Amino acid sequence: MKVDLIIRGICRLRPGLPGLSDNVRVVSVIGRFLEHSRVYYFANNGDPEYFIGSADVMKRNLDERIEVLAPVRAPEHRNQLDELLALMLEDRRQGWSLRDSQWSRDPSVTEDGIHSLLLARAPFS
Repeated sequence: MKVDLIIRGICRLRPGLPGLSDNVRVVSVIGRFLEHSRVYYFANNGDPEYFIGSADVMKRNLDERIEVLAPVRAPEHRNQLDELLALMLEDRRQGWSLRDSQWSRDPSVTEDGIHSLLLARAPFS
């Protein structure tokens, strides 16, 4: 089973450790607005499930607040989420990769990052 995590910042998990977390990839994408998605996708043995949420999965958000996860069932919305997740996982401009305990990215990349692409698609741009 492969696990991809797109996080905003701190991650206690150390991905890429042989025999422990070698199936885990952690990416962080930070844009100028510091926004981040709360999208959950589970392959679910060929019957995918999608959820969007109001909060990060953190102890304080789960124990001390009322938060919501809602299923996404419309195929067109699932397709949009698939595209968003793929773009975020492959962002070489703004995306940072965590390997063991080191964050890295290639500073020479000049192609647009995910946030520029999304801003260009926004109805107000």
